Amino acid sequence: MLAATHSKFIRFLQEELSLSTSSIALALRYREQNPGPLPMILWQYGLVTIDQLDRIYSWLESSDR
Repeated sequence: MLAATHSKFIRFLQEELSLSTSSIALALRYREQNPGPLPMILWQYGLVTIDQLDRIYSWLESSDR
C-alpha cells in the first residue's frame, strides 16, 4: 500500500469505523510479526466486525480506482 493510500486508510479506520489509535497500532504490531493484510488482522483479533470488514474491503476497492 502506498504511503498516501495508507494514511487515507488509517484515517478511514479512525473516522468512519471509530477504531482507536491503540487498536490500529496493535494490528500494525501484529502485522510486523505475521505479515498479512491489515483488514484480516483487524478482524482476526476482534478489532472489527464482519460488517466493518466488508466496509473496509469496499473502501479499499473504491480507493484503488
